[in-house]
Amino acid sequence: MFYQLYESTHAALQPARAYADAVKLFYSNPLNPFSHMPLGRSVAAMAELFERTTRRYGKPAFGLDKTVVDFKQVAVTERVVWSRPFCNLIRFERAMLEGSRPSPRLLIVAPMSGHYATLLRGTVEAMLPHADVYITDWTDARMVPLAEGKFDLDDYIDYVIDMLHALGPDTHVMGVCQPSVPVLAAVAIMEARGDRFAPASMTLMGGPIDTRRNPTAVNQLAEQKSLDWFRDNVVMQVPWPAPGFGRDVYPGFLQLSGFMSMNLDRHIIAHKDFFMHLVKNDGDGAEKHRDFYDEYLAVMDLTAEFYLQTVDTVFIRHALPKGEMTHRGEPVDLTAIRNVALFTVEGENDDISGLGQTQAAHDLCTNIPQEMKAHYMQPAVGHYGVFNGSRFRAEIVPRIADFMASHGTASRKGAKPRLVRSAKG
Repeated sequence: MFYQLYESTHAALQPARAYADAVKLFYSNPLNPFSHMPLGRSVAAMAELFERTTRRYGKPAFGLDKTVVDFKQVAVTERVVWSRPFCNLIRFERAMLEGSRPSPRLLIVAPMSGHYATLLRGTVEAMLPHADVYITDWTDARMVPLAEGKFDLDDYIDYVIDMLHALGPDTHVMGVCQPSVPVLAAVAIMEARGDRFAPASMTLMGGPIDTRRNPTAVNQLAEQKSLDWFRDNVVMQVPWPAPGFGRDVYPGFLQLSGFMSMNLDRHIIAHKDFFMHLVKNDGDGAEKHRDFYDEYLAVMDLTAEFYLQTVDTVFIRHALPKGEMTHRGEPVDLTAIRNVALFTVEGENDDISGLGQTQAAHDLCTNIPQEMKAHYMQPAVGHYGVFNGSRFRAEIVPRIADFMASHGTASRKGAKPRLVRSAKG
């Protein structure tokens, strides 16, 4: 009933939010003399803070309409090119310059771990000048009707394989954080089957390949609790009238409380600073806060079966590094990977995926030639800095672009993508 209580409380606060929004507008209107006084700005700031901390944040937009290619600005069009009940594949299609060479296709597999794919907006923006970028846009489980069936880790791997089929040969794939495991598993399965649509290279960034190495607080929590504990304490049913009514999920609001509790003091200070920015009429500081928390507080539900299978496979049993992971009864054999180049990236101060956890992929993929492997550790960044921020743009992106350029399949450049429907249709 906890999910229902949350929804009821949110609905009950709607009149108060509307009133707070009206107060904010009244006391921030430049025609109101109080808006130019500390008292008026304080009232407006309190009203906005209340409204923002009690609202539900919707899915943000990518908002990427231009990029720079060969020192020239070109338009970017966002388009869905592949769709399934739990995911859309978005292409950021760039306007082609006359005489320009085709860029490598890059599939960015976004985390399905609470936040929307727009959390990787900076990743997409930084890669656009170097690649024809596609990204997985996972669907909020509360919005998927029960009639569409379940979605677990095996389905996730199937989706990745189907998307690589849809994009065609000589595609590069990037797994950011949580997707590193299913991406690596998907590549191993494709190589074992002799699938000609296996990617040319895979880039794994800040991912939990082997969480026994340098375990973080997140890893230790998963090991201390049983799978039954997670099932009993975090799995709930979507309440009516959401489209996914009755579906078992790990609710987004519960995930958000976990995210924030890890650094609660920082979030409290950030909101206090936001209040003071508003009182002091510091528009830039307040806008930066809004931009960050509009993204950070927008969360989605995960299907219970995907969440529980991931916790069990990755964090409790460590099935992939132990060689015990299976996909629909088929062993996931990382030694089968021979033709796909591997690049791993880690952050020195990563408190989610500790140092060495992603690099472990090199020790497991023993049959990838050494000249097709590379690893980079970015100094002075945490988990977020592995895929976003100034150091990511300046230090990591050029290395990824160079790795893709070095390991593209030249003999397949003329191949055209073709659509392949999944077994689930």
